[in-house]
Amino acid sequence: MRIAGAIAGAAVLALAVIGIYRSLPQPESAPSGFRFASATKPKQVADIPFQDGNGRPRSLADFRGRLVLLNIWATWCVPCREEMPALDRLQARLGGHDFEVVALSIDQQGPQAVRKFFDEMGIKALRLYIDPSAQAAFKLGVVGVPSTLLIDRGGREIGRHAGPAKWDAPEIVQDLERRISIP
Repeated sequence: MRIAGAIAGAAVLALAVIGIYRSLPQPESAPSGFRFASATKPKQVADIPFQDGNGRPRSLADFRGRLVLLNIWATWCVPCREEMPALDRLQARLGGHDFEVVALSIDQQGPQAVRKFFDEMGIKALRLYIDPSAQAAFKLGVVGVPSTLLIDRGGREIGRHAGPAKWDAPEIVQDLERRISIP
């Protein structure tokens, strides 16, 4: 009797989660005129530590002087998995001396889990960055994944987006190109 009740409870919970997920905006349906929730006053972002794919220590300070799109994500997050190819295409198109997509995984299984995911999804342009402690999410005030912060060349948050987006949509690319062109 207990097992049947537990199974029924798990099924109800799974259906509720699926219903909530389906009600969220999906990456393919990013609205026209997408905008970041802009900070009223740019605020300095904590210099969070993380690692690259080779286990070397990195931090946000390594990207000063560039416009940074910092995406906090995890391989187990379905919306994160769906938006990752668009982030990869965005990095391939705009990434360089003035702009970088920093896709920061909070997977506790380490870089091997992220590397496997990148291989499965054909992710080529994004570099592997990981914070297995997930402290970055707490320090940045991220309440869920995916969450994305737009950080200016001086290391200040100038925009934020909670949830998935189609990051290579024309309106987003145009907005970022405009921001990149501002010294």
